[in-house]
Amino acid sequence: MTDTKNDHIPPHDKITAALVLEDGSVFWGYGFGKKATAVGEVCFNTSMTGYQEILTDPSYAGQIINFTFPHIGNVGTNDEDEEASTSAARGLVIRQDVTEPSNFRSNAHLHEWCEKQNLVGIAGIDTRKLTRYIRKNGAPNGVICVNDQGEFDIPALVEQAKDWPGLNGMDLAIEVSTKETYEWTSTRWSLEDGFGNLDNPKAHVVAVDYGIKRNILRCLSTTGAKVTVVPATATAEEILSYKPDGIFLSNGPGDPAATGEYAIPVIQELLETGIPLFGICLGHQMLALAVGAKTTKMHQGHRGANHPVMDYNTDKVEITSMNHGFMVDKDTLPDGVKLSHISLFDKTCCGLELEGKPVFSVQHHPEASPGPQDSHYLFDRFMGMIQDHA
Repeated sequence: MTDTKNDHIPPHDKITAALVLEDGSVFWGYGFGKKATAVGEVCFNTSMTGYQEILTDPSYAGQIINFTFPHIGNVGTNDEDEEASTSAARGLVIRQDVTEPSNFRSNAHLHEWCEKQNLVGIAGIDTRKLTRYIRKNGAPNGVICVNDQGEFDIPALVEQAKDWPGLNGMDLAIEVSTKETYEWTSTRWSLEDGFGNLDNPKAHVVAVDYGIKRNILRCLSTTGAKVTVVPATATAEEILSYKPDGIFLSNGPGDPAATGEYAIPVIQELLETGIPLFGICLGHQMLALAVGAKTTKMHQGHRGANHPVMDYNTDKVEITSMNHGFMVDKDTLPDGVKLSHISLFDKTCCGLELEGKPVFSVQHHPEASPGPQDSHYLFDRFMGMIQDHA
């Protein structure tokens, strides 16, 4: 449906949902998933595949995802492609109505799966127009409201969007992190065998869970690491009590500076041990904060599976998967911290290394779930550091 502004009446009686932005813009459409109201930051993702992995990525906590690819739901859903047990995203916006799934792995329709995941969806939106709006104005607060009777209190929904505090200063890692420590040995999926299992680990990695994705854990295990996953609030003493050969700082949602209030002192203490350390996404940002750099909120963020990144160690360009709305300001990197990867879209910092130490991090998602597998080597690089340090 074409969006309208300052028009509080649905264009016809078949309308069952509305997306309302904080500036009063209204996008009319058709609801699916949970029949409810959801508020969050509206962002866009350009991936052509992997909507189920995206919607269960804990890094999307607090966000409503506008998919630029029009055919979302066409391959249905299954039990193997979920990156967490529950969805952290607030809702989703799609162009075409959800069709019946056509894929041999599918065991549920997207509509049914969204109901189970408590996800509020709206279809029939001009997602290209919404994407252009976000590119121009930045990611706004918005509300999806689903009502089968087509009745909407637009002024109240505008106020709800305005009143939502936004992601700046918001610690969401605490909400999506595990509450209990657990061990992980499952390895990456294959078409022939499904998920494997690590039988003979050659190293022990402690992963700090700020919103970790399951495929990151699988990639670590595939390199030979038995993984112990600890909560975001774990102290350095608790982490070191497991006698790790390596330490991993995971991806996650929200403002890194807010999460850093309790995480940065822990990371600084871990850096003093000399144990190899690897960070991804939020973990990358908080590592940067721990060594004295700064982070900042981006205008629209990077979310998609087609982002070119240069690795200065290999002089190779990788196509990567990204999902972040904050970034490390590369101009604030202190002496002794090297820029290792850079986005070829906008020259933002996509990786750093501590010179002379087995410590590195990247902004993108090398676990490729969803996305290309160009950056899988980073897990092998981490295992190589662990073995060299032994």
